[in-house]
Amino acid sequence: MKEFLPIENYVPHRGAMLLLDRLLAADAESAVAEVTVPRDGLYLQDEGMPAWVGLEYMAQTVAAWAGWRALQAGQQVKLGFLLGTRKYDAGADFFAPDTVLTVSVQCELMGENGLGMFDCTIRADEEVRATARISVYEPEDGGAYVQALQNTES
Repeated sequence: MKEFLPIENYVPHRGAMLLLDRLLAADAESAVAEVTVPRDGLYLQDEGMPAWVGLEYMAQTVAAWAGWRALQAGQQVKLGFLLGTRKYDAGADFFAPDTVLTVSVQCELMGENGLGMFDCTIRADEEVRATARISVYEPEDGGAYVQALQNTES
C-alpha cells in the first residue's frame, strides 16, 4: 500500500477550511480521500453535517489529486476553483457525526486550459451516500487570478 504525505501537502486549504483527513489513494486518473464527519466545527448543525458539504469534500479530493500529481511532477501545488456541479444526489440530508466517509473522484476530462470534469462518489461502509459530476478550474497562477478578481471589485 502506498504511503501518502499528510493531506496539507496536497491541498491549499488550512485550518477549519481543510475538511479532509487523509489521502488514501491516487493515480493518473483518480483519487480517494477519507474524512470522519466531525462532532463540532464549521458547517455542522444539530442533525449532523449537511449533505451539501459533500460537494466540498469532493472538490477537496480533486484538489488533493491535483496536488499529488503536481508533487509527482516536481511542481508546486496550485490553487484551484470549484465551478459547479451537475446531478448532485445525496441519499440523506445530513452525514452523521463520526461517520467515516470515503470520497472517490475520477477525472473524466482535464483540458490544457485548466478546466476539468470529475465523476465523484461518497461512500460510508461501502454504501453510496452521494454522487455528482463536478467542474473545476485550475489557472496557471491561482493567486494572481484571485488578486485580479479582487482588483475588479475595488
